[in-house]
Amino acid sequence: MHSTTLLSLLLFVGIVKLVFPQNDFFDEELMLKPLPSNHVYAYFQFTTVWETTRNVNTFQHSHLFPRGLGEIISRHGVDELHLTLTKGLWNYQKWGYPYHDAGPGAEISTWFRKDVNNVDDEWKGLTNALAGLFCASLNFVNPSNSISPEFTFRPMGVVEHNVNSSYLRYTSLPREIVCTENLTPFKKLLPCNSKRGLATLLNSAYIHDTNYHSIGVHFRVICSNTICNKTSLELRQSVSLIYDTVTDASQDWSIRKFFGMGIKGACPLATLSNVYIDISNNNTNQIYELVPPPSAKIVSLRGGQLNEIAVYDIRSHSAKGMFNVGVVHQTTYKASLNYPSILFTNRYVIGYGQERGSLVTKIYNNYWQTLDIVLLENIPWYLPVYLHSITVTCGTRNIIPLAQRYRPGKERKSPYYLELILRLPPQSVTKFSIEMDYSFLKWQEYPPDANHGFYMGPAIITALLPIARNYTALPVDGSTITSSFNASREGYMVQLRTESLLIILPTPDFSMPFNVICLACTAVALAFGPLHNIATKRLGLKRVEMDWKGKLLAFLVNKITRTKKKQE
Repeated sequence: MHSTTLLSLLLFVGIVKLVFPQNDFFDEELMLKPLPSNHVYAYFQFTTVWETTRNVNTFQHSHLFPRGLGEIISRHGVDELHLTLTKGLWNYQKWGYPYHDAGPGAEISTWFRKDVNNVDDEWKGLTNALAGLFCASLNFVNPSNSISPEFTFRPMGVVEHNVNSSYLRYTSLPREIVCTENLTPFKKLLPCNSKRGLATLLNSAYIHDTNYHSIGVHFRVICSNTICNKTSLELRQSVSLIYDTVTDASQDWSIRKFFGMGIKGACPLATLSNVYIDISNNNTNQIYELVPPPSAKIVSLRGGQLNEIAVYDIRSHSAKGMFNVGVVHQTTYKASLNYPSILFTNRYVIGYGQERGSLVTKIYNNYWQTLDIVLLENIPWYLPVYLHSITVTCGTRNIIPLAQRYRPGKERKSPYYLELILRLPPQSVTKFSIEMDYSFLKWQEYPPDANHGFYMGPAIITALLPIARNYTALPVDGSTITSSFNASREGYMVQLRTESLLIILPTPDFSMPFNVICLACTAVALAFGPLHNIATKRLGLKRVEMDWKGKLLAFLVNKITRTKKKQE
């Protein structure tokens, strides 16, 4: 009986594999990179690649690809999707460049298919569906805060037609808060959820206590072979964390110290499960040693920079139980060399009063040659800017943009869109400024904490770096972290986000109506109460019945009164 049941089960599994062949795979990777500023960069990457032809019924039968996200992508005609939820600000000057750059709050950029008739309607439906899937306030995305940049964003996947920015939508919600409600649905998209593999380390108590944390979901279409006659669907889920080790005198760190536990084991559905540690800065003066020793090492030369990566295979190391990787520093601690980034930026607002001000963005070029960049400004409609007031200077020298795109905003309908291509002089600081006004909004348009201010999304700077110093971004055609180690090419594209600004708009005194209401209600209550009682009630004498104490007191008073009268 048992043999018959087992044979039937094996036959059923064989039929399922024949009808629905498993032409997809899943990789999980963790990259740990010590930074010169007593910080450690931890980057998780979960990659699902599905070799299938894309049609309407593609996501009805999926093996590793999450069906919930797949149906949203198919329903709204999405060709490429990038969604990030971030808390904190990345320090480009000290930390270099991350694998995936993201601004504070929520950011969405989407390329729609060419057969989509109404992009705005699909954009609205997509953001509302993603809001429900990730428990985020993405339903506040609307045409009043969305733009279609022409130069900044390029498709990262396979493009079957000419690039047309009218099928692109980008927006940012800098006030969005990242919490456990976003992390839980993020982990549910993984094949092993958070039960096995590297996802077990994603504990909200340890992740949300970092200096910087960002989760991202990136979907695109990639080539399945070198000639690109077949395509695959790629879903890349990423988690970026920055841990601060300056509080520890020994500077030692480990996976158990960062995440509260070791690695239980690899995900059974994963074809690749590795942990990488960047030991490039450890070659000069032997700052630390790895415990246990790595399984292998990867040495690569990328952009004139020599990189050495220690590789740990989770399947082999976790066979005996819980697996932990640690870094133990020498007794005489020596600081690692700090190579400053060749390109970084910052932004702020100048002016006084609540009527007008100026938006200033400074771009630093530490390279010995000129660099061409693209500057994107997405300015809200309630901050009217003046195109004639744009000034781009480098010291006392005026910089003329190589190209410029500008679209004025409309009140409550569309933001101000500005995109400039600038050529930065070598070893220079370029200053971009534009004047703006502060609008007075309708009283219903103010948030409950109106005096806190309004958030303005970050500006985006896109550049092609000639060298790979502090470069950790992934290549366009790579699906794993390993493919980025030997990514030697002519240029390395990076995107930098500036700070999100807090703008104080002219705000009415919302406490005045409350005070007036309280005063008027008090006056009416005090005046109306006595008048109502006098007009509606009749005054009359009421016979008061006394208890035995009152009767006794009355008897004594009466007795004393009679006695005095008799004596008189």
